[in-house]
Amino acid sequence: MGLLFGGLWIGQNINLLPLGASANAPIYDELFKVLLTIGTILFLGMVVLVVYSLIRFRRRPGQTGDGAAIEGNLSLEILWTAIPAIVVLFVGLYSYDIYERMGGMQPLNHHANDASSHEHFNSGNGRIWGGIGSSSLATPQQSAAIPIDVTAMQFAFLFHYPKGDFISGELHLPKNQPVTLRMESKDVIHAFWVPEFRLKQDVIPGQPTILNFTPTKTGRYPIICAELCGPYHGGMRSTVVVEGAEEYQDWLLSNTKVSTSEK
Repeated sequence: MGLLFGGLWIGQNINLLPLGASANAPIYDELFKVLLTIGTILFLGMVVLVVYSLIRFRRRPGQTGDGAAIEGNLSLEILWTAIPAIVVLFVGLYSYDIYERMGGMQPLNHHANDASSHEHFNSGNGRIWGGIGSSSLATPQQSAAIPIDVTAMQFAFLFHYPKGDFISGELHLPKNQPVTLRMESKDVIHAFWVPEFRLKQDVIPGQPTILNFTPTKTGRYPIICAELCGPYHGGMRSTVVVEGAEEYQDWLLSNTKVSTSEK
């Protein structure tokens, strides 16, 4: 019983994750806490059994023979087969539920119409392949998602803003505003990963992907390529800046003016 309560306390009170800065983060963190609780209980249980065995079955002074050969315990074999099977089944079903709540089970053609205005995002069969779609997490008061085109290449991310028609090397987003990233790769497979958003999505050449989310905390967060993409993969990073609505509009307007003057 102490083992169970100890694992529950550690899983619920020790936070090993970075700051959660998106609407997806609390949902993902639920799964992490459950996995940490299960892992802690298993780890502590194994440590207790190993320490007990080292003490209980140690060789006593004067003992020279082998220990007793014990085998054929059917009840024990059923127990150590049934417990992992139940744990794995539970984790699988719970993970599926979390993925569905984060929007990952939306039909693949859910985003096709949204991207139809961007010709370079239309695949051969007219479908956009999905990732996490958090539109189900958006509140009715929030307006339509902001579309941003993301291009990954060795070794950088570029962000095209259809509203303003300019490209930035840094991703700027308004707080509490749903965002739709339409992503494509120019060369090899990359991965768009923001740990604070609890989101990761492959960016695949010839197969556009979608990532929907809502940032909820202002700040600067790293964008990391999480897929080995070449010799400078470790340096393929960028930054996402989450700011207030007014600051975002000012940034958008200033870049739109610069883009217009250059043309």
